[in-house]
Amino acid sequence: MSVVGKDIPHDSAVGHVKGESIYIDDMPFGKNELLVDFVGSPVACGHIRSVDYSAALKIKGVVACFTYKDLGGLNKFGPIIQDEVLLCEDHCSFIGEPIVVIAAENRKALAKAKKAVKLDIEELEPALTVDRAIAKKDFLDKPYRIARGDAERALREAKHKLEGTCIIGGQEHFYLESQAALAVPGEYDQLTVHSSTQHPSEIQQVLARVLGLQQNQIVILTKRMGGGFGGKESQATHPAGMAALVALKTKRPARMIYTKDDDMKFTGKRHPFQNNYQVAFDDDGRLLALKVHLYADGGAAADLSTAVLGRAITHVDNAYYIENVDAVGQICKTNYPPTTAFRGFGGPQGVATIESIIQDVAAYLKKDPLDVRLANLYGVNERNTTHYGQVLKHNTLPQLFDEIIQSSDYRNRRKVVDKFNAESKTHLKGIALTPVKFGISFTNTMLNQANALVNVYLDGTIQVSTGATEMGQGVNTNIKMLVAEEFSINPDWVIVMTTSTEKNNNTSATAASSATDLNGSAAVNACQKIKKAMAEVAAKHFDTAETGTGACADRIVFSDGYIYDERRPDSKVKWQDLVGMAYRQRVSLGERGYYATPGIFFDWNEGQGSPFLYFTCGCCVSEVLIDRFTGQMKVERVDILMDIGKSINPGINRGQVIGGFVQGMGWVTNEELKYSDKGALLSYSPTTYKIPNIQDIPKALHCNFIDNPNNTVNVRGSKAVGEPPLLLGLAVWAAVKDAIAYAAEGQVPKLNLPATGEEILMRLTELKKTPLAVKSKGKDNEPAPII
Repeated sequence: MSVVGKDIPHDSAVGHVKGESIYIDDMPFGKNELLVDFVGSPVACGHIRSVDYSAALKIKGVVACFTYKDLGGLNKFGPIIQDEVLLCEDHCSFIGEPIVVIAAENRKALAKAKKAVKLDIEELEPALTVDRAIAKKDFLDKPYRIARGDAERALREAKHKLEGTCIIGGQEHFYLESQAALAVPGEYDQLTVHSSTQHPSEIQQVLARVLGLQQNQIVILTKRMGGGFGGKESQATHPAGMAALVALKTKRPARMIYTKDDDMKFTGKRHPFQNNYQVAFDDDGRLLALKVHLYADGGAAADLSTAVLGRAITHVDNAYYIENVDAVGQICKTNYPPTTAFRGFGGPQGVATIESIIQDVAAYLKKDPLDVRLANLYGVNERNTTHYGQVLKHNTLPQLFDEIIQSSDYRNRRKVVDKFNAESKTHLKGIALTPVKFGISFTNTMLNQANALVNVYLDGTIQVSTGATEMGQGVNTNIKMLVAEEFSINPDWVIVMTTSTEKNNNTSATAASSATDLNGSAAVNACQKIKKAMAEVAAKHFDTAETGTGACADRIVFSDGYIYDERRPDSKVKWQDLVGMAYRQRVSLGERGYYATPGIFFDWNEGQGSPFLYFTCGCCVSEVLIDRFTGQMKVERVDILMDIGKSINPGINRGQVIGGFVQGMGWVTNEELKYSDKGALLSYSPTTYKIPNIQDIPKALHCNFIDNPNNTVNVRGSKAVGEPPLLLGLAVWAAVKDAIAYAAEGQVPKLNLPATGEEILMRLTELKKTPLAVKSKGKDNEPAPII
C-alpha cells in the first residue's frame, strides 16, 4: 500500500466543509471564564507620565486591570534579541502597544472599561521612515555582510554600470483567524494555554519568563490555526501573555481574541525594505559585480528581523552567479509595530532586488530580460557556487528554464507583445520570466531539529505527536501519510494529535518551509524504531510457524496491512495481529523519534557556509495588460513550473504552489499598507486593504512540475513548497516593469513595489515629462539614467 505520492484529502477538509473544525473561539466557555482586552498607546512614540484605571475597575463586570507592575518576571523578551516588552513601562514605541490589560465578564464591560482608562502621555517625535532611521543611525542590530571577490574594483573597471534604489513595501498577513489565546489555570500556578501560534515552545518560554514561572508549569496547545503565514510565529506571544497573566492572577480561565481591525492595526507585517545598489555588467548583460546595501524596516523591536535580514542577504543572488558581490544589511528602528516573519522571510525582498536589477540591465542594453537572465543563470558543473560559498548540487534551474520557455511559448509571445505595444495607443503589454532558488532550512543551524512521539495501540491504530503546527498548509496530512507509509497501513488508521509542549519539547517554529522536512523525518525515525522491534517479533513467529526458514528480521516485509517473510510471501500476518503479538512479548509500541538536519552550517563572522540542506527552484512566466491612461493592470496569463522533488501529496502541493503564487502576486500589485503622518495604519480592513480576489486571478493559469529523482537528502525525496512559490509572484511585477520599459523608449524605468494602479500611472506620467535618455555612456562614462 503505497501512500506517499497520492492525493490524500487534507485531514481537516471534511471538518472545514461541515463547520466542525474547532478553533480557539469555538471552544465552549468555561465556568467563570473572563474575556481579556487591552488599552494600547495612542501615539507612535511617547513618555508615559501616568496610568489611571481606577474608573474602569468600578464598572460592573470588570474583574481586574493589570500593568507591567503585575508581572512576576522579566518584562523583556524576544526570539533573538530581548528588547520587547509585554506591557509598556515608562515609554511607548508604536500605536497600540499594550499598556493596560483588562479582564471582564462580558464584552460590554470590556468596551466601557477601555474608554475609562486614563493615560497621560507626552508625545515625542516618531521615526516613521527608513531614511529618518538611517539619518539618526538608529538600528536594531549590527550590520551583516556577505562578500565575494572585489566588487569595488569590478565596478570601477566596468564598461557598463547602473545604480539605484529598490523600494519594497510590506504586506499584511490577513489570516482569517485573528490572534487568539485561551489560558486555563491549574493547581500550583500551573497554566494550560491554547494558543493560535506557529511556535508553541516560544510561547511557553516567553510566558515563563514574563510571569516568573518555570517552563514545566506551562503547557501550550495548538490544534490548528486559521492561517498564519509567519504572523503567528512570534507575535502570538502578546495575546497568550495577556491571557495567561489574567488566568494566573484571577485563577479563572481567560480568553483573548483580537478583533480583525485591532489585529491589522497593532500586529507586525512583512518587512519593508529600501535597498541601494550598484551593478556592473558587460555587453551581453552578464553581471560582473553587485554592491548592495539592504535596509530593512524592523519596526520598534527586533522580533525576527535579524533572521529575516540574513535570508534577504543570502537570497539577493536569486538564481544568478555573480563573481563579485558585496552585500550589507542593516535593520532600521522605526515607530511601527515590530515587523515579523512572513511567508518567504526576507527571501522575497532579496530576490525582488536582483530581479529589478535584471530588468534595468535589460532595458539599458535594449535586450530581452530573459536573455539577460540566461546569461547569468547558475550552472550545473561550473558557476554553481553562491556568494556565501554553498555549491548548488543537482541544479535544475537550466532544465526549468529550457522547459518553461518551450511550454509557455515565450519567444513567440514576446514577438506578439512587441507588435501589440508598437500598435496600441491605449494599452501596454508586458511579459516576464522570473525564477526562484529558495534555500530550505532555518538559517540558524540550531533550529534545524525536531522530535516526534508515535504510539501504536492494540487495535492497530496510531497517534502521532510532533512539534509541527497546522495552519491549513497540510503538514499534519503529510506526517500522517509518512507514518502510514512506514508501516504500509491505511492512512485512516493514523491520527496526528494536537501539538503540545507536554509531548514534544523545545521544538522549532513551523516556519522556513521545513515543518514536514523536520517533523516528518522525526516521525519516520520513531516509526523505524517500532518497526525494527516488531520485525524481530515477526521473524520469531515465522520461524516457529514455518520450519526451515530461520529467524531473520531483515527479511520481514510490511505491505498492504500485512507482514511476511520475503522468502515465504504466502504466509502472512495481519498488522493488527502483529501488534498484539508484540504487546504480549512486552515489546515497546511507542517510541520517540528525533531528527537533526545534517551537513548544514553558517558563520556570519565570515559570511560563509552551507546554511541550506537543498534548494527548491521554479520559474514563472507572467503576461500583463496595462491601461495607459488609468494605470489599471490585469494579469492575463501565468505559467508556473517547479522542481519539488518527489511529492508526498501532489494535491496539497499544487494548492500550496498556486496559493503561494497568488499571495505573492497580491504583495507585488494590490496590497499596499497606508499610514497616517502620525504612524497609524489606515488600511486596516478588507474595505481599505485589497488582497487578490477571483477577478485578479488570470483566466489562463498553468502549474506543472518536473520529474527530479535526485533529491535524496530529504524525507521520501520531497522538497518544501510552503514559501518558494510566493516569490514567483515577482514575475507579475517584472512584467509590469517590462511594459513600462516599452513606454520609456531608451530610459531605464523605475517601479516601486507594490505596482498598484496608482504607482503604474505615476511612472507612466513621469515618462511623458522626462526627456529621452541617451543609451551610450559617452566620454563622461555616464550610464543611462534611472527615472
